[in-house]
Amino acid sequence: MRSMASSASSRSIAAIVGVGPNLGRSIARKFAHEGYTVAILSRDLGIPLFSLSYFLPRPSSFIQLTLTFTGRLSRFADEIAREEKAQVFAIRIDCSDSRSVREAFEGVLSLGFVEVLVYNAYQPFANCQPTNFTDIRVEAFEKSVAISSVGAFLSAQQVLPGMVERGRGTILFTGCSASLNGIAGYSELCCGKFALRALSQCLAREFQPLGVHVAHVIIDGIVGSPRGPSTSSQQRLLTGEHQHQHQQSGGGGHGSMDPDALAQTYWHLHTQDRTAWTQEIDLRPSTLPPRFL
Repeated sequence: MRSMASSASSRSIAAIVGVGPNLGRSIARKFAHEGYTVAILSRDLGIPLFSLSYFLPRPSSFIQLTLTFTGRLSRFADEIAREEKAQVFAIRIDCSDSRSVREAFEGVLSLGFVEVLVYNAYQPFANCQPTNFTDIRVEAFEKSVAISSVGAFLSAQQVLPGMVERGRGTILFTGCSASLNGIAGYSELCCGKFALRALSQCLAREFQPLGVHVAHVIIDGIVGSPRGPSTSSQQRLLTGEHQHQHQQSGGGGHGSMDPDALAQTYWHLHTQDRTAWTQEIDLRPSTLPPRFL
């Protein structure tokens, strides 16, 4: 990975929070393709190489010079940068921790003006199975709500001052069917997603008059892998970026949603004329599979 200090670009930044193999990666690739410098943020940054070299003989400065990470997020960044001839930076973030969010966005903001924020993070639930309300631990509830909504609140606070100063910017929040309906056994998810939707509406009414477009995107369906020769045979159910595995035949197959097509909608929202901004949009495939939620 590149050093952020030496590779900062004068181009505007698109920050994508919550990047996995499907939707988040497709959104990042789309904005990179359109000429943005992209920061992708996730908990899964990988293993720092300096930790692998810890017991090797080295000068004291060696650790400071090898803050290069291996792992999924770094591979995504390298892949998008190579394919789109763009600058892409992988940054670790824990959206449930205010200090982690603040430190992550210090890195993002050091790259330049963040014109676009896509918040796509949520706390995955075990095995996609409902949990009896009396069995939910308060710690798990608090963390899920924190990632779905508090992390979005903190991330927006980091980028809004720059957007307001320049009179432009876009903030897009990813929701799901749980954003609209309370579902038995999914209290943690629903409460966090309800709060995220409310946050989006509040920010839209406060900041759209100042030139910042805020929209809530409801993904109501199963998101598969991007169509193409590298398509995986697994499908995933989207509730944010982290998705439950759902076996079907072929990525982007019958009843599933192509993340590259979804990414086109995120781009469209960003480029809308400000006389006709969308505040909320729901997306679903033409052929609906059996509903999970």
